[in-house]
Amino acid sequence: MTRRLLKYIPLVSVLLLLAGCSPANAPIDPNNSMWDKYAVGPLANTLDWFANLFGGQYGLSILVVTIIIRLIILPLTLKQYKSSKRMQELQPELQKMKEKYKDDAKKQQEETMKLFQKEGVNPLAGCLPVLVQMPILIALYNAIMRNHHIGEHSFLWMQLGTKDPYYILPILAALTTFLQQKMMSSQMNPQMQSLMFIFPILIFVMAMNFASALPLYWVYSNLFTVVQSYFIYGVPNKKGGSKK
Repeated sequence: MTRRLLKYIPLVSVLLLLAGCSPANAPIDPNNSMWDKYAVGPLANTLDWFANLFGGQYGLSILVVTIIIRLIILPLTLKQYKSSKRMQELQPELQKMKEKYKDDAKKQQEETMKLFQKEGVNPLAGCLPVLVQMPILIALYNAIMRNHHIGEHSFLWMQLGTKDPYYILPILAALTTFLQQKMMSSQMNPQMQSLMFIFPILIFVMAMNFASALPLYWVYSNLFTVVQSYFIYGVPNKKGGSKK
């Protein structure tokens, strides 16, 4: 049961991520809900504060807040990496156990749990940090999409409240999404690796229809993740592994 759950948690996380990307037209109202009062509202105020600091440049404000959020959740990312690495180290033992007890699923599960207890490994430890991060990231998406000040400003060639007329941001969002997944490919199972081509296309289509502020955030976030993955996982090689 545990191993089946582990297979689906990354996919559920992706779906939650996409759900949080849905544009919302409702204004931020602290009296409306605790979500607005304690999550979306403070993040929107932070975006406004940095924008004022940078002379109304919300494009730079989104960049700074993105970096801050990513640094805050970095310990969770490192914990996830350590847990995934430990699970990878146990794969040879798990495979031997699977072959040894291939005709006895109950015994196989018992021996697997004994191995986890012996090695001090929690198979869910690598997934919990992902789930903890999701509300933070979804709140940031809402803060960007529902902050009407952002839509009234421009950044570089784009009006942040409207679609990119040149499709530059959708293309960058798709490319950086693919690069991000490529950097983390050594940590993906075969099912998740199939998303390496599907997800960037989906991001491109979505970015074409969203106001420029959100794809801009995706590009910033993806680039941060690429750099982060380089230092954590190294450069993926042709065999699917990685090298520092």
